[in-house]
Amino acid sequence: MAELTKATVAERAKPLRAAKRSIWREIVKQKYAHLFVLTGMLIVFVFNYLPMFGILMAFKNYSITSGIKGIFTSEWVGLKYFKEFVGAYNFDLIVTNTLAISLLKLVFTFPVPILLAIMFNEVRLQFFKRFTQTVSYFPHFISWIVVSGLLVIFLSSNSGIVNDLLKSLGLVDNALPFLSSPNYFWGLAVSTAMWKEAGWWAIIFLAAISGLNPALYDAAEMDGAGRLRRIWHITLPGIRGTIVVVLILAVGSLLGGGLVGSNFEQSYLLGNAMNNERSEILQTYAFKMGLAQGRYAYATAIDLLQSIIAVILVFGSNYLSKKITKNSLF
Repeated sequence: MAELTKATVAERAKPLRAAKRSIWREIVKQKYAHLFVLTGMLIVFVFNYLPMFGILMAFKNYSITSGIKGIFTSEWVGLKYFKEFVGAYNFDLIVTNTLAISLLKLVFTFPVPILLAIMFNEVRLQFFKRFTQTVSYFPHFISWIVVSGLLVIFLSSNSGIVNDLLKSLGLVDNALPFLSSPNYFWGLAVSTAMWKEAGWWAIIFLAAISGLNPALYDAAEMDGAGRLRRIWHITLPGIRGTIVVVLILAVGSLLGGGLVGSNFEQSYLLGNAMNNERSEILQTYAFKMGLAQGRYAYATAIDLLQSIIAVILVFGSNYLSKKITKNSLF
């Protein structure tokens, strides 16, 4: 009986051993692909996860000039730097600018990629469709440094092309201070971010639209539905899940710029002493405190506070989306 039991167990274990051998053969066969993936995972771990130990600086009296005292051996100060930032004289200004720029970008730039994707989908001339798509997402690959240089060329008060054109047409008597006046900075930040990133994000929505069943459009057309009705009743409901996911991600990264990338590069490159009251945001302030003044612990506290708010926004927006639309990220 014991021998029969052992034989039965051995017989049943054969498929499992064969499956394990098959898995290992596949791993060995695809060793270069796995090596490529492991390299990427290692890079992410080294540059994204290991630096997270630096968060300790936000709660310690750390200074780069403190001699032998490092991050782990410096004295604990608790929430000292958080309280200092909240009590700073320019706290209201920095938070207002950060929220205003981010909210304006969310309101004005989030619908644009959706509209672009719908328009691309409705274009029937394939050559024109491919050309306009390429033109729309090409700015995504242009560095903000290059964009800021182009803005100086076009919008400069002294020799900018836009001001020269406005004056030659008699629309203005004096050059408009697009780059130096605080009144223009928010509009400039939102419009340039929209131009740079809208076409890139439209690819995601266009991919979602292309996955819809063409029979739905054919049936709606046979029932007499026009193009706008088909968009309203088929296209938009069909990509609602994608819209919700992208919106949650945009809200989660709201303080950093949301859908259209980092606010830091715009504010740092286009900001100056004359428009500082509208261009100074959390990221540029932390950058100046950290690198310019060497207050790394204080700068870390500011960035950590922003990250905590971002996490709260992600979970909050996901919860509301699940309750309201039944769609969520997780």
